Amino acid sequence: MPKNSLNVSLKGADDIFSTEESRQEQQREQVQQIPIGELFPFKNHPFKVLDDESMQRTVESVEQYGVLSPLIARPRPEGGYEIISGHRRQHAAQLAGLETLPVIVRNMDDDAAVLLMVDSNLQRENILPSERAFAYKMKLEAIERTAGRPKNVGQVVPDYFGKRSTEVVAEGTGESYKQVQRFIRLTNLIPELLDMVDEKKIAFNPAVELSYLDTNQQRDFLEAMNDTQNAPSLSQAQRLKKLAQEGHFSYDVAFAVMGEEKKDELDKVVIKNDTLRKYFPRSYTPKQMEDTIIKLLDQWQRKQQRQNER
Repeated sequence: MPKNSLNVSLKGADDIFSTEESRQEQQREQVQQIPIGELFPFKNHPFKVLDDESMQRTVESVEQYGVLSPLIARPRPEGGYEIISGHRRQHAAQLAGLETLPVIVRNMDDDAAVLLMVDSNLQRENILPSERAFAYKMKLEAIERTAGRPKNVGQVVPDYFGKRSTEVVAEGTGESYKQVQRFIRLTNLIPELLDMVDEKKIAFNPAVELSYLDTNQQRDFLEAMNDTQNAPSLSQAQRLKKLAQEGHFSYDVAFAVMGEEKKDELDKVVIKNDTLRKYFPRSYTPKQMEDTIIKLLDQWQRKQQRQNER
């Protein structure tokens, strides 16, 4: 994360949760070298730390230059420190074999820590829909708790009167409060469907509509989606949501909706997985089944051609 972006994010959180006196004190905060084994991830951290190409570049940078931007952490009651900002840097440092990391230690309550953790991570360029969804939800819950909290000595609690909580969450994100609400809806999806949103197998707007289905209905939908090998359109997802609200949802209904012909799929043939599985070993993947079917169809086509030539 660029250092300047981080500084902007931290300043916004400080303005919310600190008096002028405490802000001046924080400017005098010292960077400490803390053993990497004493740093622990933030509880329910919504942002994924992946061993991808970006992480490999970060590791190479850490190996060459070290960790240039200090982590932010707070003391844990059980010992050690909870990372508020810097999970990716800590992981890169572990992979690079570093023993200590530069850390700024702050005493922060849970809600202040959540807001700082979310805001600092939202500065990243590539954020998955699931990450944004759970981050917005955590920030919303922290804001709603903070809004009604009595003011303590040395702490300024913001006045949100006249604003929706989601409007406060949306500030500085480039999102409307309605879009924030839609992202938070995604946290109601079962993990398998939410993964498909991250993988762009299900589009964002249909996913929001599907989030109104209960857990069992979502699992029935997932099975119907796999059996028809179709991704839901927005109109299909809206119809399934309405059917569920009216008490008419079932696997068969979902299969019928998902199996409907679309304008770009008029020549598509759908065969349910259960039907295909009868003819293949249990160990076969869908790709292996498809390859076998194509080979058999090629053989059948050649046989038909020979018969026609007679």
